[in-house]
This record gives sequence, C-alpha cells and structure tokens, in this order.
Amino acid sequence: MPTLDRRPEDWREAVRRLEGAGYATVAVSDHVTRGWAMDPLVALMAAADATERLRVLSLVLSNDYRHPALVHKAIATIDVLSGGRVELGLGAGWLADDYDALGLPIESVQVRVDRLAESVRLLKQLFATNAPFDFEGAQYRGRGLEGRPRTTQRPRPPILIGGGGPRILSLAAREADIIGVNASLAGSAGRTAGIAGLTATAADEKVRWIAEGATAAGRRSDDLELQVSVLELQLVGSTAERTRVLSSLSEKTGLDVPTLEDSPAVLVGSVDACAEKLSERRERFGFSYLKLGPDAAAAAPIVARLAGS
Repeated sequence: MPTLDRRPEDWREAVRRLEGAGYATVAVSDHVTRGWAMDPLVALMAAADATERLRVLSLVLSNDYRHPALVHKAIATIDVLSGGRVELGLGAGWLADDYDALGLPIESVQVRVDRLAESVRLLKQLFATNAPFDFEGAQYRGRGLEGRPRTTQRPRPPILIGGGGPRILSLAAREADIIGVNASLAGSAGRTAGIAGLTATAADEKVRWIAEGATAAGRRSDDLELQVSVLELQLVGSTAERTRVLSSLSEKTGLDVPTLEDSPAVLVGSVDACAEKLSERRERFGFSYLKLGPDAAAAAPIVARLAGS
C-alpha cells in the first residue's frame, strides 16, 4: 500500500498505478508504532474506491485490537461498496511495540491463537446469516448480533490467516481460504528477522504443518492457497551486482549466500531469472499468492513478465 507521505490525490494515483501495472491486490498491514500512519480498514476502502478491479487485502489485521463483530461490519461494508473486492487477512498479533503503545498485554502464543480461533468462528457465523443471534465464547460475547450488510462475495470474502508457528498454521489449515506463511516472529522482530526466519528448510516445515492440519480437518491441502511475502526484492543487471546484493544481505541476516538464494523471502536477479525462481517456488512450496515488496514499482517488470505482457 502506498504510504501517506504525499497529497491525497497523489496517493490515489499511486494506487491506480498498481492496478495499471497488473497487480491483482494491494495489501495493508496493521500497526500503531514505527511510523505507521494509516488505519488499515479506512485505507482498504480508499484504495478500493480509487480503482476499478484491484482487490484489497488486510495483511494482516491483529485480532487483539478489535472485536470480531466490528471487523465483520467493516469488511462487509467494504465488500459491498467495492463490488466484492475485499479479502480479510487476520493474525494473532506479534509486535510488542504495538501492544505496549495500546496498553495491552501480549499474552502467550496459545492464548492469542485460541482467541483468534474463536474470533474466526464468530466472523464466519456473522458472514453466514443476517438473523440475530447470541454468541457466548471464552473470549467474546455478543447479544442480538446481525450479519449485516450482506456481502457481495458469497458465501463471504476470502479469509487469510497468516503466521509462522505450528499452532497458527494448523488453525489456518482448518479455517482459512488463503494461508500466509511467515517467519516465526516474536517481540519486536522486524524485516531482517523475517528474512532470516524463512529459509527454504523452514518453509518446507511450515508447508508440512499446513498439510498435516488440512488432512486432520478433512480438507485437501491442494485446495488451499498459500501466500508468502518477498521481503527483499532487487532487480540487477549483472552477476557481480547480484553477488554484491546477496553478500550484503548475508552480513545483515547471518545466512550464507546459497541459503539466501533459496529463501522464499528473497528475490535478486534479472526479470527473467526472478520470474523463473518464483515459478520454481510455486512448484516446490505451493506459493501462488505473492507479495512482492518492498518497492512495488521495482517489482512491476516481474509482474508484467509473469502475466506474459
């Protein structure tokens, strides 16, 4: 998502350029610290309103910041007003800085994931019916809740659940339409830790957790869409430049260059080489929904190459 460091009309034009470049979706995260300015739900609506075809995705809303009934109301409204272009991404929450800023305790992984599971259960019930109902859970309660407005997408907008540990990926395998595969982050870990924590070996293990969770829930893992974020993307024109970029990243992450070359979070090379690498990763891991960042303009030639234009 373009940042709010420009005039509103320039921000809208930046979103439209993403649509024109062939991107399928624009994604927004959910933070209150580290200079983050935008409310994700408002930004999703504004991006949808500025475009005609571009889908909008929360990647991801932290479940602990909002009651699921309010999340449903916002997402359902965006879905109706956008003509059915919203996707709901949810996570259990992980950034300690945000919790501290909001005065919230950051509880154990088990507590946060169990809370998210209950939230998803309530959200699905709200998307499924507009008849008033009561909800009584361990974490959430509601009286006379109504699933309004009725969404344009039926039975509901796609739900993405993202995370890096076995507990949340197992939940995602049971409940999500799209599964965001991340590094296993904790505390205040950032981008470098995200790259270091998503080696090919780690990704293999996470995909295995998902497959096992899907099987246990009676779902086919092949029917689930897997999403991954490319955190380091650089197009380079020579082998020497590629070596320089990867060597510098090696110093920052503590990973050797061959490990970085195989990491789903890293993409460095020519347009054709990067497109080929993404296709290889789709075959190996099943990653078909790709967040290409952090510079969307730099990644646009790869998008065009994958689209065959």
